[in-house]
Amino acid sequence: MSYYQDLLGLLQAYQQYVTPIPPDIQSRIEEIELEFMTEDLDKILQSMQVGTTRIQEIIRSVRTFSRLDKSEYAVDIHEGIDSTLLSWRDRLQETPTRSAIQVVKDYSNLPLIECYAEQLNQVFMHLLTNAIDAIEQSNQGRSLAAIEPHPHRIWIHTEAIDLERIKIIIADNGIGIPENLRSRIFAPFFTTKPVGKGTGLGLSISYQIVTTKHNGKLYCDSTPGERTKFTIEIPIR
Repeated sequence: MSYYQDLLGLLQAYQQYVTPIPPDIQSRIEEIELEFMTEDLDKILQSMQVGTTRIQEIIRSVRTFSRLDKSEYAVDIHEGIDSTLLSWRDRLQETPTRSAIQVVKDYSNLPLIECYAEQLNQVFMHLLTNAIDAIEQSNQGRSLAAIEPHPHRIWIHTEAIDLERIKIIIADNGIGIPENLRSRIFAPFFTTKPVGKGTGLGLSISYQIVTTKHNGKLYCDSTPGERTKFTIEIPIR
């Protein structure tokens, strides 16, 4: 980028001091549309910088999300959540059928947590996927004009319950879960999603990871048509 800026500066200096511009050079400038070219090159280089930064973020996210060391060790829970959010960034952005999904993060000051980081990242992935799917389902048959007064949101809250446990809450204002189905959501292969969308294993796997692998709790509170909230409680050590 600095090389381009130097060359552009040199070109502008020539244009300033070489006046009038010889006709054959002026003709060449018009032929190649120099002004448009310099503006376009600047945009291209900026896009390349943005793309490079995004690739770096994705690589960092993948490294965090898929730890090579699958054993138990102390990690920053917020780092795992953020890496998962980065993986789903495209699904959070605005689409022709819905406005962007706002992510509201309310992180507390947590200690490092001794856990199976890769498996907990899977839990975050499943819960966030369900939240996004619930919001998309709530949009079916609705126009953007009807959706915009009620922005789509996913809330993520973390806190230390006491000196031994932490709590992670992932909530959304999507379609909600009917009360008669709520007791079955952690059962293998059970799903409220349309046929062909999901396997019904995400919440079952998440429940096993939290309760069996981490000696914790995973529970759900939901109001049909309004919201769903999943709460994870795990020991610090």
